[in-house]
Amino acid sequence: MSRRPPILILHATGTNRDREAAWACELAGGAAEIVHINRLIAGEVRLADYRMLILPGGFSYGDDLGAGKLWAIALRYRLAAFIAAGRPVLGICNGFQALVKAGLLPGADDGAAAAGQQGVTLARNDSARFECRWIYLEPQSASPCVFTRGLTELIYCPVAHGEGKFVAADAATLADLEARGLVALRYARPDGQPVAYPWNPNGSAGDIAGICNAAGTVLGLMPHPENHIIDEQGPRFRRGERGQLGLALFRNGVRYAAEL
Repeated sequence: MSRRPPILILHATGTNRDREAAWACELAGGAAEIVHINRLIAGEVRLADYRMLILPGGFSYGDDLGAGKLWAIALRYRLAAFIAAGRPVLGICNGFQALVKAGLLPGADDGAAAAGQQGVTLARNDSARFECRWIYLEPQSASPCVFTRGLTELIYCPVAHGEGKFVAADAATLADLEARGLVALRYARPDGQPVAYPWNPNGSAGDIAGICNAAGTVLGLMPHPENHIIDEQGPRFRRGERGQLGLALFRNGVRYAAEL
């Protein structure tokens, strides 16, 4: 890339993965800046000055009123123009929850969103407890997602959430997501066998770990790819295990942002 696209890491009180996300973007070739949402609200920074946006994980506003709900209220109308301009957005864990509850994923073209309703959500894990474990993600080749485009290798990274179960309002909503290729990432097993707990750590419908909007420019996922961007972060690095890094998602996003 001839230039390093400016990337905004937008965090809120209680989010805590902003530095990891910024490092991933820097390694991927971007120029990351961490900014608190209060500065955006105050007009001290402008979304229009950035080519890519990341909403990191954590517990925004203590997850009062539900995971990501208050952050969603602050984001709902502020991100519309950025997304409409085709600039890539990545929401990780709490950021994913906020995008969904703001109605920004699957997006305005979703039937439920158009009717002013929320067609999907992230509910409490089936295990009824906080899940912190390493899992595998399988990129879906049929998805238009710019972050997963061309990826074929499984991604190995951790989850850390209590409300990560992907749920659709009804079978028709889920079928529509599948038919339009909006499922970008699924939980998987390295041996290719059917997925069940703990490989699907929360009971998500269809083993869905991440979805995108119809344009493919907005991706939300519950796992944390920013926690496995170099081999040394892997839990079996000392045993010789390499690869399956989450950095590939960031490289795709930064590359797309650089071409805008």
